[in-house]
Amino acid sequence: MKIDPSTLSRKEAYKLLIGSVVPRPIAWVSTTNEMGVHNIAPFSFFTVVSTNPAMLAFNIGPNKREDGSEEKDTLANIKETKQFVINLVTMPNANAMHESSLPYSPETNEFEKAGLTAISGERVKAPRVKESPINMECELDQIIELNDDRLVIGKLVYFHVDDEYYMANGRIDIEKLQVVGRLAGNYALIENLFDLPQ
Repeated sequence: MKIDPSTLSRKEAYKLLIGSVVPRPIAWVSTTNEMGVHNIAPFSFFTVVSTNPAMLAFNIGPNKREDGSEEKDTLANIKETKQFVINLVTMPNANAMHESSLPYSPETNEFEKAGLTAISGERVKAPRVKESPINMECELDQIIELNDDRLVIGKLVYFHVDDEYYMANGRIDIEKLQVVGRLAGNYALIENLFDLPQ
């Protein structure tokens, strides 16, 4: 099969991409607005973009609401406050992550809907997810417009790792972590680790 992406609709291209780029890490992004309403939502177009300075990026796709707006709460809050937290999704909080992906209204506290505990950050006003073993506090660096999508790039300003996953050599115990990745329409538990060459 040979495919020219310029001939595909957005939906067709999306299906090919999410079925081919797997597994994808999930940025479980928590924000707050100026009124103090907490929001949390998962985004699976997510990666590290720099280590010096430490920077992370995730993509926010278009969102059409019944009220006619097309901007997701996460994007609106980041534009307003210039801050956010990326929380790691692990198996114990996978159902809560799924709940947080539902289209709640902007005035809804999604932490409450998902049964999550919001805790304060050290450097940002956006809340962290207590149930997540790794939280990365970020300050907005830039938002790049890519047609209907928005690539959000943040500078990592504070890192939180639960002690039980932080190893003596400064690494994360991936095997113990039970991190969840996104596939096409479903998810994968990252647990089959191996070294190369075999």
